[in-house]
Formats: sequence, structure tokens, C-alpha cells
Amino acid sequence: MGIEWGQGKERATLEEIRIRVGHALQRHPLCRNVQFDIMSVPRTARGGNWTISLHSVEPAALWEASDIVADIQAAYDLQMPAELCSAA
Repeated sequence: MGIEWGQGKERATLEEIRIRVGHALQRHPLCRNVQFDIMSVPRTARGGNWTISLHSVEPAALWEASDIVADIQAAYDLQMPAELCSAA
């Protein structure tokens, strides 16, 4: 039995995910100064294929920023370059 690709998640490019995370963090008053990096990773058993590294997070914003990122990770799956070529 293989891993189900996407598991009902919307496909997005790395840049689209970066924009969504940035906008979501900016909407929360405690998370406006959070810096982050997003990178693709090999698909995990939970189905994810991207991760985020949060930087400069104030202690008061840590839980909120983590929740925001978790919600976005649950909704989006990274569209791989090969998929971009075949979709065109």
C-alpha cells in the first residue's frame, strides 16, 4: 500500500506556499515579525512534502505561529517541478 498523493490537499508551488504563510503570519499581531524559510523535503508518512523553519519568534508568538503553519501544512501539498511540466 503506497502513500496517497496529496490526501485531499491543494497543490501549490513553493512560492505560493511562502506567500500564504507570510500573509497568514502578518494577519496575527504577535506574528508580524516572524521570519521563516520553507523547503521541500522527501514525502513523510503523514503525507507532507515541505517543512518550515521559524526564525526570530518572540516567546509570546510561538504557539500562534506554530498553529498558523500547521493549518497551512494541513491544507497544502507542494507541487513538484515534474508535476508543473506535465500540467502545462
